Amino acid sequence: MSDRTTLDWAAEPDSPVPPPSWGRRAPEAQVLPWVFAALVGFLLIGNLLLAPHLTAPALRTWSTIFVAICVQAIPFLVLGVALSAAITVFVPPSFWTRALPRHPYAAVPVAGAAGLVLPGCECASVPVASGLMARGVTPAAALAFLLASPAINPVVLVATAVAFPGQPAMVLARFAASLIVAVLAGWAWQWLGRPGWLRVPSRTAPPDGSRVAAFMSAMRHDFLHAGGFLVVGGLTAATLNVTVPRSWLASVGDVPVLSVLVMALLAVILSICSEADAFVAASLSTFSPTAKLAFLVVGPMVDLKLIALQAGTFGRAFVARFVPLTFALAIGVSLLVGWVLL
Repeated sequence: MSDRTTLDWAAEPDSPVPPPSWGRRAPEAQVLPWVFAALVGFLLIGNLLLAPHLTAPALRTWSTIFVAICVQAIPFLVLGVALSAAITVFVPPSFWTRALPRHPYAAVPVAGAAGLVLPGCECASVPVASGLMARGVTPAAALAFLLASPAINPVVLVATAVAFPGQPAMVLARFAASLIVAVLAGWAWQWLGRPGWLRVPSRTAPPDGSRVAAFMSAMRHDFLHAGGFLVVGGLTAATLNVTVPRSWLASVGDVPVLSVLVMALLAVILSICSEADAFVAASLSTFSPTAKLAFLVVGPMVDLKLIALQAGTFGRAFVARFVPLTFALAIGVSLLVGWVLL
């Protein structure tokens, strides 16, 4: 029990009932050491007993994909939570009222276009969008930024140009299709969304003199929270990568609409960081340019690790509605832009 609680009770001797914390330690002080000890024991026993048997090619492939997804995503997740914490602690709410149009439908395309200036992947966009909502940005505008940022930032566009040399139309198509999907999804959420479908983060402004401590606390909380869902998404993506036969892909490459759907689903399953997905798309030579475009548009907006991050941040009710909406828009816009530009 804290000293203050003890003094408060001592100051009221007529109270026959002591406070609930009397004689008890804080729950985290009792539980955390045992959790840590159990984790260490599990790792040691697993290393001694299981490691010699985990030699099958599929298991090695699974572990490689899982580690690659996490290593690829964690730096950008750190960047995202740092930006989110900085937005929460250092940027006054009045800034957003000046930077974005007051009307929600006008704020959506402005926020989507703002994704052009943030070099990061989808793992960074979720905590940043969360921080924007916490500072009073309308959810539709924050969601447009969430979708656009990992797909139209300069790093991704340059990587796409390198992966598709001599094909500037692919870079233009990716930029146009991704921005259109982000804006349409934001507008659709503004029109059809309900308050109970989205868990908007709430954060209080730090008191004067404690901004650095508040920044570190917010960053630590967001990283631990989002990191767990990133691991869940990585585990799922690695499992599906191993279990889905590659021969299925080759058989549908020549069927126009079906190949687009397959490439869109493949983008969801592979969960490749947006800075690297263009090189994977370029290597799939059996698919049409429009199918490759669908892969590039869907991946940064709807993949397994992103779904897990969104569910942990905004709630499962949000994911159940926003993910199908985004996926359908991404396929439809990719078909249209691919038909016009490619």
